[in-house]
Amino acid sequence: MKRIAALAALVLLPLAACSSGPEEPSVTASASEEALASEAAPSEAAPAVAPASDPKVLGLEGLGDLKIGQPVPKGSSWASRGAQESDSCTAISSPDYPGVYAIVTEGKVRRITLGANSTVKLAEGIGVGATEGDVKKWFAGFREEPHKYEAAPAKYLTAPNARPGEWALRFEIKSDGKVGLIHVGEMPVLAYVEGCG
Repeated sequence: MKRIAALAALVLLPLAACSSGPEEPSVTASASEEALASEAAPSEAAPAVAPASDPKVLGLEGLGDLKIGQPVPKGSSWASRGAQESDSCTAISSPDYPGVYAIVTEGKVRRITLGANSTVKLAEGIGVGATEGDVKKWFAGFREEPHKYEAAPAKYLTAPNARPGEWALRFEIKSDGKVGLIHVGEMPVLAYVEGCG
């Protein structure tokens, strides 16, 4: 029980140190974000907290060897696969992490996104397909914003103080009340609603 409380504190402590920022749209169609994360039947969230050493656990610092704020590791399986690529912003993926993609700007990873085909979860067991209630049990106080492309009750739940230079968490809740995407990263890229182009 102490380990669960400690893990929750480690996740929530950095989130509380963040501040809000405006959403910054990109030039790509909104369907590209869902396409990058692959649309498939979401799975139910696991109730137990996964160990931090598990390579299939997304943390505020990153996923496996892919770290927020760092360059893509040389020799890793993460690479651009032509989905969204430009001089200023690139989406990368790895065959080792189906349903996951990352956004790279200025040569550094700025956001990692879990999509429908992903088996990766947060340490709390929250993954794509979890309910909004499950999210709020672990992440109470997250800022709610209307979803840009889906009718209410769809929404974004963002760490209360997300700001540039701080790692934060953002959930996209779909109109069925379930998590459609989970993002970890830095503002303003954390709040991009259309991937990058």
